[in-house]
Amino acid sequence: MMRILLTGGAGFIGSAVTRLLVQGRGATVLVVDKLTYAGDRRSIRDCEGKHGFRFVQADICDLPRMQALMAEFRPDAVMHLAAESHVDRSITGAADFIQTNINGTFAMLEAARAYHASLDAAGKSAFRFHHISTDEVFGSLGPTGAFSETTAYDPRSPYSASKAASDHLVRAWHETYGLPVLVTNCSNNYGPYHFPEKLIPLIILNALDGKTLPVYGDGSNIRDWLYVEDHAEALVTVVERGRVGETYCIGGRSEKRNLEVVQTICDLLDQRVPAARPRRELITFVADRPGHDQRYAIDCSKIEAELGWTPKQSFETGIAATIDWYLANDWWWKPLREKKYSGERLGLIEKKAG
Repeated sequence: MMRILLTGGAGFIGSAVTRLLVQGRGATVLVVDKLTYAGDRRSIRDCEGKHGFRFVQADICDLPRMQALMAEFRPDAVMHLAAESHVDRSITGAADFIQTNINGTFAMLEAARAYHASLDAAGKSAFRFHHISTDEVFGSLGPTGAFSETTAYDPRSPYSASKAASDHLVRAWHETYGLPVLVTNCSNNYGPYHFPEKLIPLIILNALDGKTLPVYGDGSNIRDWLYVEDHAEALVTVVERGRVGETYCIGGRSEKRNLEVVQTICDLLDQRVPAARPRRELITFVADRPGHDQRYAIDCSKIEAELGWTPKQSFETGIAATIDWYLANDWWWKPLREKKYSGERLGLIEKKAG
């Protein structure tokens, strides 16, 4: 029964991992989360009070605090998910991404290095530092091919550049200091408890409200969609059985054009909650995101072959389950729409006169 220190455990992906570890694996879990706009303790409310679960609100950039928590909790593994993660927000507010994703990862690595050095031989051998990253560090694909563990880095946004930097730090701490690390790079996640500024929850909630459904450019950008609970299973599998020093790419094998995603949501909502007119009529094409990567796709054959993980959800089953969750759980998303994010466009660069 593992002891896991999980950063960002009240966020979207982090909360799915928290729920899986506490409810599905019976692990002893310490969640460390700053609770920025995207972190929400309600997402892990079913874990509160469970044996072995503890929550600490703290900033991962606070190195002395991270060192103290590791020394006190004595984890078997650190799963590092805390990150600023929205490309649009990084375009107009890059400083937070540099601070959290780079400096925060540095602090976590240094805390883990000091803790690892304090362990006996068996503890050192068993310990793992698992860094969770993104396929966006690889840049943009053409019409064919897929990202793999050997793809060269080519980040295009402040967000992906900051995550690329954090990946390099993790690998450097492994090579230089012998810290036993694991790195995973995932494709676009979707599912329950997703903060409503991201594409899929934004479209679901705008469509329910009869609001415009904004689609960047002509909607031809392609993403590989990964159901968040499948991702959580992959991450726990990696921390349990992954090889030290290795990278594993995690994808859903579900490539879809953004416009196709939006149209699918419209059609499923029309079936479940009929409106006066088809929701596809709410689709509006808007100015594209600056530096918008055209296509992402993940070759996840390595994790499938080595660790036996495969996604359980197709996009069709996953998106239906996601829509049903949002329809049944307005207690979670309504306060966010009212108080934190009501659907406004993010990431716009102000054009200078002249």
